[in-house]
Amino acid sequence: MMAARMLAGLCARTVRRVPAGRRSLGSSEDQGPPSWLYEHVREGYSAWPQLDMEALSRDLDAAERELGERRPGRPKEGELRAVVRSWEELQKLRQDIHRMEEEKVQIANEVKGMTKTHDRQSLQSPVGDESNARELEVVGVKPEFDFDVQGHLELGEDLDIIRQRRLSHISGNRCYYLRGAGAMMQHALVNFTMEKLVKLGFIPMSVPDMLRGVVFEGCGMQPSAHSSQVYSLDPAMNPDLHLAGTSEVGIAGYFMDHSLQMSDLPIRTVCCSTCYRAETETGRETWGLYRVHHFTKVEMFGVTANESGKESQELLEEFLQIQKELFSDLGLHFKVLEMPSQELGLPAYRKYDIEAWMSGRGKYGEISSASNCTDYQSRRLNIMYQRPGGELRHAHTVNGTACAVPRLIIAILESNQLKDGRVRIPKVLQPFMNTDIIEKPSYTPQKYIGPNQRKYERKKT
Repeated sequence: MMAARMLAGLCARTVRRVPAGRRSLGSSEDQGPPSWLYEHVREGYSAWPQLDMEALSRDLDAAERELGERRPGRPKEGELRAVVRSWEELQKLRQDIHRMEEEKVQIANEVKGMTKTHDRQSLQSPVGDESNARELEVVGVKPEFDFDVQGHLELGEDLDIIRQRRLSHISGNRCYYLRGAGAMMQHALVNFTMEKLVKLGFIPMSVPDMLRGVVFEGCGMQPSAHSSQVYSLDPAMNPDLHLAGTSEVGIAGYFMDHSLQMSDLPIRTVCCSTCYRAETETGRETWGLYRVHHFTKVEMFGVTANESGKESQELLEEFLQIQKELFSDLGLHFKVLEMPSQELGLPAYRKYDIEAWMSGRGKYGEISSASNCTDYQSRRLNIMYQRPGGELRHAHTVNGTACAVPRLIIAILESNQLKDGRVRIPKVLQPFMNTDIIEKPSYTPQKYIGPNQRKYERKKT
């Protein structure tokens, strides 16, 4: 189309209106304005002239001579040949587009056929939205209290271990400080989890927080999508670098474009990292630690073979069992859910969520998930394993949350609070915190003296 327009403009610009009403092909500028027909076409009110480009290209030399006679002194050398070359490239491009459209239809029909002939018995996840999640198990006893329970933020502020107020001018919304026993509990949770997983044969790893977009996309995340949960660095300073919302991305990047020996599989990896999430759905959980922009998390990641088709599902079940043991050791009451199709996201073939009871919130809240991604990530990131005969095959990947610190702190504080505002520490964390009770502070907590104070607070101070 561009070539046709170029040639139309090349030829049609010479059409002029003359005083006697006759049309001339001369090039002199004193012959009046362009014809109204030309202007009509140029402005897009009707189709461009259809030129016989095939005839033109067959006798290009004659066409150039004729153009030179019609437009003396105007045509540039090779101008017409360049237009013809562009037209030929356009024709080739049209053929390529037509071929790809046919391939697209063929692939779409093949995928549709696969969905009709696939063994639906192997599609074990429930179908539908979150309300269709299948409850598999309830573990532990829901805590009961003979007093009005407090939420984790109220408890944390009274104990001076959590601060989330008056941070808009410091770090923005959905941020927080952990102090004293709050910070100690974070380290205790991480150390308890890492120690248990390393004993189970997991390989500890430290990964980059910033990664390229291709790694995110290979994991099934869209850093450049509208309302993306992924933070992106300033492209002027750091083109194509994004902050990871889970160490799953960094671990997957470690295996990207590499092959593993089948005899070494499955490989189990554990990583503790700071996670960054934009939380663009600003209307949900705007206060407290449940939905924040940054948090510490311990992640499990596994790479398995795909010989029997059962290896990755077996590792997923193993990850789920580890999660249940971890949360049972912490004394939490929780339920295990198998998530339905609309909650699986792009990469997951099957997914389990664990929701713990949070007394202050008065409801269950998600504290972990575990997903079997089969070969979704490995095909996009080129993660392979080598069979005994030397053949390379795409591996399967599995991931699971072992410890999302803020949400575990919520569940622990709200489930172990005492009537006087103190909090019992789970037995397994006591060796890491060197105490069994979080006591109220013996000092006077600091007071805010900055701008935007409320009137009653000024009177108090």
